[in-house]
Amino acid sequence: MAVSKEQDTFNPEELFQDLYNKAVTSGLTQHDISKLPALADIRVRRKNSFLSCFLSTLKYLLLFSILLCLVWFVDWPIHKDKLVTLWFRAAGIHKDDVDLEKCVIRTPDVITDLFRPPVDCSFCQNVTEAERLHSLLPEDFEDFYAYSGRPVVVVDATKNWSALETFSFQFFQGIYSEGSTALKSVESRCQFFPYKTEFRGLGEVFSMSSDRAHMRGGAKPWYIGWSNCDAAAGNVLRQHYQRPYFLPRAAESSKTDWIFMGSPGYGAHMHVDNVHLPSWQAQITGTKRWTLEPPSECYTQCAARLQVDVRPGDIIVLDTNKWFHSTLNIGDVISITIGSEYD
Repeated sequence: MAVSKEQDTFNPEELFQDLYNKAVTSGLTQHDISKLPALADIRVRRKNSFLSCFLSTLKYLLLFSILLCLVWFVDWPIHKDKLVTLWFRAAGIHKDDVDLEKCVIRTPDVITDLFRPPVDCSFCQNVTEAERLHSLLPEDFEDFYAYSGRPVVVVDATKNWSALETFSFQFFQGIYSEGSTALKSVESRCQFFPYKTEFRGLGEVFSMSSDRAHMRGGAKPWYIGWSNCDAAAGNVLRQHYQRPYFLPRAAESSKTDWIFMGSPGYGAHMHVDNVHLPSWQAQITGTKRWTLEPPSECYTQCAARLQVDVRPGDIIVLDTNKWFHSTLNIGDVISITIGSEYD
């Protein structure tokens, strides 16, 4: 027997409307219809279906959260760095650019510190000061400082750098001029740290008045930092500084330059970084006072606080992933530093 298209198609809404119309035609009121046992059964089934769907979704969210915690804190069943790389690769982002991607929402330092994994306190035991050294052989640096976490200041590492005479507020203002590719790269792909200033991007920094930039007339102090991920700008910067001579011969520096600049009387608050590698930072102009503190789990094993002044021409090497640190620009000129990570 042939079945018509209308008979073969089941539409619950049309069927219910047809039954409703027949009930009204039969003389039932809205109140009578709402009391029908069939409608009561439908309501119960809808409620149970929604509850079942909600509990099922909650179960899968809980399992996903547990798995994510295992990956992030235990590195099982996949290393978290590999997971992040796969995530960015799926989004079409090249592996080398993962560390340059901006967070949509910046995690407050207190939250980052709270979930920071504990460290082995051997890196700060018996460390009472940041040694000041010169003529440091790469082999000695590798054996005693490069990967030990012990802070050190190398006082002769920039003696052949033209950066000490070239780098200034105006120099960087010229590189990151309004509309330049370098500025667009920083503001779209690189990281910018306003610290306690009102600046929302590097363009606003280089648009400030000359009086404020150079702290004339009692202007408000300022301090900012940024990462340069523009290749052309990086080539300009590297014309004026070289790879520190004391780095291990097999070590490679990051392609990213980190620049920090600001007026006397200002600096960075106490914090710990969340980067992969130790880093070096060269003091180009001005003097910066670093205050170092061990993490809380090391308070009974290490000195409570270290303080070191880094002067023009000095390079400080520090594992900022382990040492809590704050900085203060002292003296009477703008502080400019440039640095990078190394493996």
